[in-house]
Amino acid sequence: MQPYRDSFRHVMKATSLFGGVQVFNILISIVRSKFIALFIGPTGMGIASLFNTTINVVDAVTNLGLNRSAVKDISYAKENYEANNVARTIHVLKRLVWFTAVIGAVLMMITSPWLSEIAFESKEYTLSFIWLSVALLFKQFTHSNLAILQGLQKLGNLAKANLVGNTVGLLITVPLYYFFRIDAIVPAIIIASLISFAITLYYASKTKVEKVPLTNKEAFSEGKEMIQLGVTLSVSSVITLLAAYIIQIYISNEGGVDAVGFYNAGMVILNTYVGLVFNAMSTDYFPRLSAVSNAIEKIQNIVFEQAYIAVLLILPIIVIFVAFAPFFITLLYSQEFTPTVQFVSWGILGMLFKAVSFSLGYIIIAKGDSKVFIKTAIGFNSILVVMNIIGYTYWGLEGLGISYFIYFIIHFIVVWLITYYRYDFTFKKEFYYIFGISIVLCGVAFLLSYLEDDVLKYVSLSVMILISSIFSIYYIDKKIAIRDLIQNFFRRKK
Repeated sequence: MQPYRDSFRHVMKATSLFGGVQVFNILISIVRSKFIALFIGPTGMGIASLFNTTINVVDAVTNLGLNRSAVKDISYAKENYEANNVARTIHVLKRLVWFTAVIGAVLMMITSPWLSEIAFESKEYTLSFIWLSVALLFKQFTHSNLAILQGLQKLGNLAKANLVGNTVGLLITVPLYYFFRIDAIVPAIIIASLISFAITLYYASKTKVEKVPLTNKEAFSEGKEMIQLGVTLSVSSVITLLAAYIIQIYISNEGGVDAVGFYNAGMVILNTYVGLVFNAMSTDYFPRLSAVSNAIEKIQNIVFEQAYIAVLLILPIIVIFVAFAPFFITLLYSQEFTPTVQFVSWGILGMLFKAVSFSLGYIIIAKGDSKVFIKTAIGFNSILVVMNIIGYTYWGLEGLGISYFIYFIIHFIVVWLITYYRYDFTFKKEFYYIFGISIVLCGVAFLLSYLEDDVLKYVSLSVMILISSIFSIYYIDKKIAIRDLIQNFFRRKK
């Protein structure tokens, strides 16, 4: 019983650590988004969004997925006590990233007129994209530093790197937006990338790694498997980002740059504020799952624990956002962004299904099942693009929210079927009970949000928040014994 409880506690501890980091980052993001929204408005946010999306696409095309495949290789070597292999893998990663980063920056410079034309239907932003190649260069270096910390499971340093990087970035970039408004977008992106690189380098260098003599030829030869898996992951990332890019371009062409700003604001809420659980759990979850990728029983336990905790943590968050979406959007941005309320209200319901499919999807990556991974990436993103285009064409931003909600349900069903039939994975019955009740609670909260009487609506929704919170705490407590955990904490303090 104790090892079982300890395992759940590890999941909760790691999720809480990075959940806390995410909450802090969210607070910083709230301040930053608030100021940026006030200083540059929806148009400026739309431009910034298209810049960042373009950088991400070029990054995904050129980084060979090394930031994710390296985590798998480093964590596997660490788990199997292969100290020499750990050091060698890290040095191979560093050598390969130098190559991909330079190639990426040069490619972005060369294609800058084309990128400007695609994003803005004009070559007006050519020079901006040339300058942004610097941000791309340091973005890849930053990701390699984070991969090292994640693979070695240096969770404390990883958390500090995120906290310090975001804090310093806020203090430097917000004044830029205040003084230079829209003209600050490019300098702010570049400066933020430099700050992130410097801070992650500092924390990564605190982990002493044995020096290994390595030639370029040896690096590419020994990094062959890392590159192969990375390319698979990279292709998937490219497909995902291209899908997002197509959606943004379509919205821009149909509804203007302002509409892109509204859409991006909604996606930030879904992916950052509500999705903090996913960001928190993936940091520790992927290395642990990769380390036992050949043991199906251990995989079953790890995935069950992660999905169980993820669902219970995200449940009250979803209910809270469903209840107070207009308030949060006004708080996070401004009154100008109220058109995104319906998008968020629908899209957020899909997050519950994403919590499960997210946990299941990592099995495919940990197994290194390249063919399945690529096929699912192409299929899922094709469905998403088509559904988003249909949704926005006929129902605007609300249609986008509905399409995201339906998409996440489809994604969950398909991933569940793949892991069941291909890897013989099954959840324990108690998980389906937890998941089913959570679906009902979210559904009831969503229906109550449409009550016309404001007093009745918010009283009812407050009750739902209370019920969902009690439900989550009760079932988390059953696995980790919260009271014992608190008592042990204070005993250690004494």
